[in-house]
Amino acid sequence: MNQQDDPVAITSVRPARSVDIRQRQTRYLLSMGIRTLCFVLAIVTTGPVRWFFVAGAIVLPYVAVVLANATDRRQTTDLVPFVADQKPQIEAPKPATDPLP
Repeated sequence: MNQQDDPVAITSVRPARSVDIRQRQTRYLLSMGIRTLCFVLAIVTTGPVRWFFVAGAIVLPYVAVVLANATDRRQTTDLVPFVADQKPQIEAPKPATDPLP
């Protein structure tokens, strides 16, 4: 049994492109949903709170596009590389050093 409890990394491959695109789409839709909520609340509310929601409705499209275009640049440092256990090697027999009679 391996002494390490962590999974062994045999490659440093990034997640699939489809997974990356799905995550970026989710971030974009979430940001645009919050923007829509800010827009509706800016119409419904009055006073200084209204300007907070107006600012959110104006700034969030920029933030949503930047987040959607951000790619995954993280390094896979949490994976443990495979290190073979040191086992004794079989050595060749040593030649006889007996002198000839």
